[in-house]
Parts: sequence; C-alpha cells; structure tokens
Amino acid sequence: MSAPVAAGGAQLLPVTPALGAACALLLAAAALVAGRGGLGHGRAVLRAGLRAAVQLALVALVIAWVVRSLWTSALFVLLMFAVAVRTAGRRIGEGRGGATAARWEWAWAAVPVAAGVLPVLLLLAATGLLPAKGITVVPVAGILIGGALTATSLAGRRALDELRLRHGEVEAALALGFEERDARLEICRTAAATSLVPALDQTRTVGLVTLPGAFVGMLLGGATPVQAGAVQLFVLVALLAVEAVAVTAVLELVGRGLVGASGGTR
Repeated sequence: MSAPVAAGGAQLLPVTPALGAACALLLAAAALVAGRGGLGHGRAVLRAGLRAAVQLALVALVIAWVVRSLWTSALFVLLMFAVAVRTAGRRIGEGRGGATAARWEWAWAAVPVAAGVLPVLLLLAATGLLPAKGITVVPVAGILIGGALTATSLAGRRALDELRLRHGEVEAALALGFEERDARLEICRTAAATSLVPALDQTRTVGLVTLPGAFVGMLLGGATPVQAGAVQLFVLVALLAVEAVAVTAVLELVGRGLVGASGGTR
C-alpha cells in the first residue's frame, strides 16, 4: 500500500525549491492583477496567500500529533468550527459598519454552520461510516465545515446586500400587510439561494471538468478508481446537504432580523 503513495506523491508536485518559487510567482501575479486590475483586493490576496503558507506549515507540524487521540482531534475540530464561525460572521458584517457593526451579531453564524455540519457528522458516526479515529474525523469535519463556511458567508452577504438595495420593496411589502420576516425573505431569498451555485456546478461537472481532492487523494493513496469515486460522490452529496441547510438557516436569521437588522428595514 505504501508503494503507490510514494509513487503518486513523487509525481504530484514534488516539494522542491522550484515549487516554492512557483507559488511565490503565482501569488505575486494574483496580487498584482487583483490590485492593478481594478478589483481592489491586491493586498488581501497577498495577505491570504502568506497566511495560508504560515497556517499550513503550522498544521503540518501539529496534525500528526493531533490525530493520535480522538480527544485532541475533537478539540481541533472545535477550533476549526470556531474559526469558521468567526470568519463567516465577519464576512456577513462587512459593508455594514465593519465586523463590530452589531457587537456579538457575528456569533449567530454558529447556527448555520452547526446546523449544516452536525447532523451529517452524527449520521456518519451512527452508521459507522466514520470511524472514531482522528485521522478520519479531522479531514471529514474540515471538508464539511469549510463548505458550511462558504455557504454561510455568501448567503449572508448576498441576502443583506439585496435587502439594502431593495429597501423600498421591503417597505412596500410591509405596507401590503406582510409580516417583517416574510417581507425580508420575499426580497432576499432568491439572491441568497445563488450561494448554492458553486456547489451545484462542482457536483454537476465532477469528472468532466475537475477531479476533486478527495478523489485524487484516494487514488494516490492506493484506492481503486471505484472506491475513490464512491468516496468523492459522498463528499459532494454531503456538501450539498450541508450548504443547503446552512443557506436556509442564514435566511431564517436574516428574516427574523437576528443578523443585519441595521441594514434591512430599520
């Protein structure tokens, strides 16, 4: 089993000074285009790339120790969850006076992230599909939390942007007798639902346009194409479920004014 891993690993982007140089050049090019191309995110791209390098270096040092124990793995998953909640909350708050626009409003991001991820993890554990081992729990939880983070951030931003742009329509719906929750949802639901488009496109085009990481990683680890395909199918379907639940939860929070009340109808 170890031979295919070594062989595959040697063929897939060997870790050499050339790889570091290529990453640096690509990051510099991305930052330059994002900054000089009128996108306004040059510095953000550069910071994100440098931060990713530092974080991956640290994770590479600690992950081998973390996965040895189920308890340390669980703590690491909680850390990932906390970072995802904080990141999603800050993204939703941007554009409305900054991340501190409503004090602890960002903490509501825990609801969609948990609502999407927790049921899937419990289902996997209950059916025995997810062994109680750190080496399996950490990566699976990380994939699901990452999907929930993306869906929560996109849905929250798009819903609140739509409410801000169509403020008059919300007021008109209220004048017609709509409850505030229903009026807000009527305006922002369609925009927030577009947050599912990336996951839908990835699922529809898998194997035709891209070969996702789980599929490639299992092949490099010595799994058969059928085994790799089955695992990748599960990952894609699970992500669709997680993100759909997260988007629905975000809409409910926005509709009830628990997030974005300052940017909606008031």
